[in-house]
Amino acid sequence: MRRAGLALLLLLALAACGGASPDAMSNASIDLEAAAVRRGLVRDPASTAILGAYARGADRLCIVPADQEHRIGIVIDYGEGNGCRAIGQVRRIGEGLAVSLGADGGCSFTARYDGDRLALPGAVPGACRRLCTGRAALAGTQFVRLGESVAEGRAMRDPEGRALCGE
Repeated sequence: MRRAGLALLLLLALAACGGASPDAMSNASIDLEAAAVRRGLVRDPASTAILGAYARGADRLCIVPADQEHRIGIVIDYGEGNGCRAIGQVRRIGEGLAVSLGADGGCSFTARYDGDRLALPGAVPGACRRLCTGRAALAGTQFVRLGESVAEGRAMRDPEGRALCGE
């Protein structure tokens, strides 16, 4: 702990003098994150199962096991005809998740996943637009993990009561 505090103080001093390059600061933050994972202060996304239920406000996302990849369901409900409902496949790739939504998989992108939060990219393919109504969009939506069980994921419902990730 003392060594980490000293390293942080040294980094702050270098940053104040303008002596630290952006690459050095980036490497330092990666090192600090790795140290936090080793100490159990931060969940390691590489070893955390992606299954379960996620939400943020009225927005919902679930991931459950399926054949080769996992099944994902997303519902965004802004009310009054504005919302999205998307079902597809998801698999882990490196530090992210490869998401493919829609019957033809045309809405495909990589989402960020840190073990507790899942964030869709700020720009998604045009094919994703057909999964939404009104002014709603999938782009930039973020979700926080509610639970890690398959049962919680299968219990997620859209505003009409339909199972989002259920059989």
